[in-house]
Amino acid sequence: MSSVSPDGAPAAHAHETRDLRLTPIVVSGVALLLLVAIAAAAMLGLFDFFAVVESRLSPPANPLAAADGPRLPPEPRLQTHPLRDMRELRAAEQELLTTYGWVDPAAGMARIPIARAMDILAQRGGAAAAVPR
Repeated sequence: MSSVSPDGAPAAHAHETRDLRLTPIVVSGVALLLLVAIAAAAMLGLFDFFAVVESRLSPPANPLAAADGPRLPPEPRLQTHPLRDMRELRAAEQELLTTYGWVDPAAGMARIPIARAMDILAQRGGAAAAVPR
């Protein structure tokens, strides 16, 4: 099956060439890019203008504040490394639960590992001794 033009002659191309013109599409795309670039440049200029106006209207910084240097905000602060903090907390807790140590040397109070405490409790038959507070 061959293509035939409207006047009855065989068509040289197998598609329509008169429905779409590429030039207006390219010109519109370039115009849009130029418009975006101009708007971005205008916004940068506007931000610079506002920064200059704000610096003129702001009072000068207190020299005593600059002498102290940067200060930390009051407690509680946000954690900068929460996973590391959690690992350190768990390690400290594990240390307390699995080692011997003094709670109050003057009163003779010590801590023992939990496993050892459970062994002692099991040897006594489950009867827990009253611990003074």
